[in-house]
Amino acid sequence: MPRVTITTPRGRREVLEGFALGLAHGPLELLPVSSSAHVEALPALLGFQVAQWSGAERKELEVALHAGTAAGLLLLLGRQRERWLCGWQGHRGMMAAALVPPAVGGLAFERRIEEHVRGARSLAAGLTIGAVALVAADFKPPQRSGAGATWQDGAWLGIAQACALVPGISRNGATLAAARARRFDRAAASRLSWEVGLPVLLGASGLKAVRLLSSGDWRERGGVLSGAAGGAFGSTVLGVQALGIERRRPLWPWALWRLGLAASIVAVRHNRKP
Repeated sequence: MPRVTITTPRGRREVLEGFALGLAHGPLELLPVSSSAHVEALPALLGFQVAQWSGAERKELEVALHAGTAAGLLLLLGRQRERWLCGWQGHRGMMAAALVPPAVGGLAFERRIEEHVRGARSLAAGLTIGAVALVAADFKPPQRSGAGATWQDGAWLGIAQACALVPGISRNGATLAAARARRFDRAAASRLSWEVGLPVLLGASGLKAVRLLSSGDWRERGGVLSGAAGGAFGSTVLGVQALGIERRRPLWPWALWRLGLAASIVAVRHNRKP
């Protein structure tokens, strides 16, 4: 009896892949595991068609995912506006100091990093460095609450965000590690991480989305990008409700997660060598 093979049209398959990546992206953005590293690695590990896209096309997909996640977080911001505004107003000096390094670093180095710091080896290295930083920082005894944050703390958090331009480092992971290294307890470190990270995430996602839409290059992949953005939006809203934004437990499980992904990337790269 001949085998019956059911195939999915290429376009529809890529739309489903984009939607699946969107479903994963929302929760991953809430965790210190580098959502961008997963977006880069998962298609190759799972044999997705989008893994064969060019670098520019994959960048469009990443922009769509971040835009969907940013929209979901904007919805959260609207529902908890007073909480966020009170936090930002109470930490004005810290916020100002935290926003300068990622803004300057993004303008000066983002394109260069995208061009020269890429590939499986760089991604695995970034994930590993971030894992070590999380574990090392979490050994610091918790001695401070978020109310005592200063502009010096903001400067370190800003430098951490700038370092997250390197693939695999993770904005959430880097700022969380920086806050713990400054001896904030885990809950306070999580809140500070999001206070300084949310404006940068929203601003960067919005700017990149405007650039993408104005270029018109995305039209041929509009269905895939829309599915990715929609999946990311929905999973972000649900992820916030399920996971929250505060990490109160030890951080080493997230470090192990990162190391596991890094090992998988290296193994796949090694096995695919001719």
